[in-house]
Amino acid sequence: MAVQKSRKTPSRRGMRRSHDKLKGPALSVDPTTGETHLRHRVTPDGFYRGNQVVVKPEEDEE
Repeated sequence: MAVQKSRKTPSRRGMRRSHDKLKGPALSVDPTTGETHLRHRVTPDGFYRGNQVVVKPEEDEE
């Protein structure tokens, strides 16, 4: 098992941790509907890259 030769300083520890922060989700805006959605995902309306790829069934109003 490896054992460190000397203790890491708080500065070095902070440099290592500087890349551990969380990033927000990558969002995109559909060019047709203008709706915000996750990248590489179909919008709730069924559009992907400006084309409708999923047709929602019509809801019957009673």
